[in-house]
Amino acid sequence: MTISEFMGKFKSSYLWGNLAAMAVVAVGLTMGVKYGLAIYTHHGESIPIPDLVHKKYADAEEILDNLGLQIVVSDTGYVKTLPPDCILEQTPAPGERVKSGHVIYVTINALHSPTITLPDVIDNSSLREAMAKLTAMGFKLAAPEFVPGEKDWVYGILVNGRHVAYGDKIPVDARLIIQAGNGQRDSGDSVNYVDPEYPRGGDFDESEDMDVFEEVPAPSADHAEPGGTPPAEPAPKTE
Repeated sequence: MTISEFMGKFKSSYLWGNLAAMAVVAVGLTMGVKYGLAIYTHHGESIPIPDLVHKKYADAEEILDNLGLQIVVSDTGYVKTLPPDCILEQTPAPGERVKSGHVIYVTINALHSPTITLPDVIDNSSLREAMAKLTAMGFKLAAPEFVPGEKDWVYGILVNGRHVAYGDKIPVDARLIIQAGNGQRDSGDSVNYVDPEYPRGGDFDESEDMDVFEEVPAPSADHAEPGGTPPAEPAPKTE
């Protein structure tokens, strides 16, 4: 192919038509991707999140559905003064702006108060140890009650006026009263007396615990006390 033939092809309308068509396709693809992503990602769109706290779950679900948002329960809690199934918390917070289809996570109020298993602290720990362990587990404690017994030793636990035992399920909002010893023995407690031990191999000999008395003779007449009867005078000697 000569140079004149090669340069002549650039003057062909067929070549320039193909190049123009390719350019149009490239521009079309670029614009299509750009606007397609914008539509898919909701570019420039933002929806303010409404306040859902203390609303019933069904009502909150309807509100978010009308806004094009979703709702998912992430956790449960318990507030005694609020009705069951109402929303306690939400994430993201009210007022934040999100795109359509965003998920709002909520915490709802449980139907019953959650419970915690009572650990083995009764007659197994001191007052200080029991208070530290129960508080760490989430129990609420009232002022301890002191009963006759070993000082600060845990003898029982009261919940709503009744005794509870190891392994019982206690509501987390209940207050526990620990019964601990006041250091004084109950007058009704029995006392165990221990018999004395005797030498092995023999019976008890009363003489071992008896005082030994020494007999002392009465004083002679020569040592009469003053004021007593004087001793008799000796008889005179005869020559």
